[in-house]
Amino acid sequence: MTTIASPLLSRHGAVAAGGPDSGVAAHYGEPNREQRDLARGLAVVDLSHLGVVTVTGVDRLTWLHTLSSQDVATLVPGVSTELLLLDPNGRVQHAPAVVDDGTTAWLITEAEDAAGLAAFLESMRFMLRVEVAIDTDTAVLGTSATGPSLRTGDGAEPVTWRDPWPATAPGSTRYGPADADHPGSEWAAQLWLVPRAEVPAVVRAAESAGARLAGAWAWEAMRVASWRPRLAREVDERAIPHELDWLRTSVHLNKGCYRGQETVARVFNLGRPPRRLVMLHLDGSEHLTPEPGEVVLDGEREVGRVTSVVRHHELGPVALAVIKRNVAPDVQLTVGGIAAAQELIVSVEGAGTDRPEPAAGPMLRRRTL
Repeated sequence: MTTIASPLLSRHGAVAAGGPDSGVAAHYGEPNREQRDLARGLAVVDLSHLGVVTVTGVDRLTWLHTLSSQDVATLVPGVSTELLLLDPNGRVQHAPAVVDDGTTAWLITEAEDAAGLAAFLESMRFMLRVEVAIDTDTAVLGTSATGPSLRTGDGAEPVTWRDPWPATAPGSTRYGPADADHPGSEWAAQLWLVPRAEVPAVVRAAESAGARLAGAWAWEAMRVASWRPRLAREVDERAIPHELDWLRTSVHLNKGCYRGQETVARVFNLGRPPRRLVMLHLDGSEHLTPEPGEVVLDGEREVGRVTSVVRHHELGPVALAVIKRNVAPDVQLTVGGIAAAQELIVSVEGAGTDRPEPAAGPMLRRRTL
């Protein structure tokens, strides 16, 4: 899918983003203020580079239910969720945000993932009454859950996805702290689906009501501070959802069979996924920060790689990294020569809540002499 450059890139002060956020602004000249505005619910973020895939037809929800990790068979219109599409070995391939409006299931994903997601779904249609399409006429805008309410030109409220992170859904499990203790509980995201041609007008209307325009750097900073995994950053060819604490909001452990379910169940039952997501607090005295993909070292031993790096307006330079699960949580790591202290996201024990107790082995019979 070709990235469509946003018209908001022509705004004064706009600096284009790169990598998976190409096509929109990284910031508009004041990245720290934009972050603070977003945290306070005062900003709207141009995320029009994201991909939108639609699924229509009377079988759409039961069909998505059979393919994915999530229970969406009876998804109520307007209720937001997310799902994972896994390979046969349980590795994450697609991770769309999902909301249904009663006639259409809207799947929001990375720009580079939209074509692959649509192609996979199309290959699984068989004889079911569903239609799959990439919707290039619909764009995404982001706000916090307490942010401005957006309206289209006719005054209607757009279809909106409200991020369930980090609330552990019924039938799910968590590999990190309780919901109330999770930093993601302090900020929630919303994605608004608006006609692409109306993006400038919708943003101007929000600004007239007191909102400010913020860039993708602000959005990423809030995501990283919330420990929220992202397909384009935290997922590699080996990633399973347990390593990223992604079962909280994307996996229902009690639903029927789907591709990759065996791995999901086995790792949950036995515990100890091979890797774990961690936040790294980077030495702020360094002028430079590492790039995503840089090696994480414990002494001279390679133990993982950085996946996301941001400068947070309160936390300073921080990163998400995927490292070996058994790395000691109190050891100081280095990334590109920069010291990095760990903050646990996924526990070192690697056990989800409500994991079944291991079965006791057969008791040895005492031999009577």
